Amino acid sequence: MSTDKGERPTLEKVMEALKTCYDPEIPVNIVDLGLIYDVQIRDDNSVYVKMTLTAPGCPIGFFLVERVKETIKSAFPSVSDVEVDLVFDPPWTPDRMSDEAKELLGFI
Repeated sequence: MSTDKGERPTLEKVMEALKTCYDPEIPVNIVDLGLIYDVQIRDDNSVYVKMTLTAPGCPIGFFLVERVKETIKSAFPSVSDVEVDLVFDPPWTPDRMSDEAKELLGFI
């Protein structure tokens, strides 16, 4: 997703951009998986993302964190910085997934 270089990100647009990030082991984007807990657009034009993984020992955690940073910076070149806070409290559960993700993965 590419946007106008001067465009200030909004929560909706950041979430839309993050829907292009996929867990390589699961064919669902990280937003629909429920991995994104919070997104804040700060006054200094930086973006804060609080996210989790499906399991604390997930071997691709570093990859996903870097992918989130790259995706936001690429979509919004005007963003000064992206901070990703990887947390495990509260723990992720399948209940956090969107209905579309649950259906795709056979939960409903």
